[in-house]
Amino acid sequence: EVQLVESGGGLVQAGGSLRLSCAASGFTFDDYAIAWFRQAPGKEREGVSCISGEDASTLYADSVKGRFTISSDNAKNTVYLQMNSLKPEDTAVYYCAAGRRWPPGANEMDYWGKGTLVTVSS
Repeated sequence: EVQLVESGGGLVQAGGSLRLSCAASGFTFDDYAIAWFRQAPGKEREGVSCISGEDASTLYADSVKGRFTISSDNAKNTVYLQMNSLKPEDTAVYYCAAGRRWPPGANEMDYWGKGTLVTVSS
């Protein structure tokens, strides 16, 4: 059974940090790109960052460049999203997803997690 399980969300003050984890199972981790998406209340889902399973290439949305870092531990089949200098506008449900295409688009992802809520207070 394929699973993507996010963890690490929570409530943090503006300027603070959180590290999200996405634990994957049930598929060949190295064959997939893993992406983080987020969806804030009343807003459309947006891509945040992604990492290639093949060569660890990374991409970031402009809104998080310089503040978020994506990384992968292939031995643990886990992808991390280190989020620093958090802003209230980062408040959203964060989802990880896996897809074979690079760069991955939201409509091209094969598997999705259930999400973890990040709330940044001002």
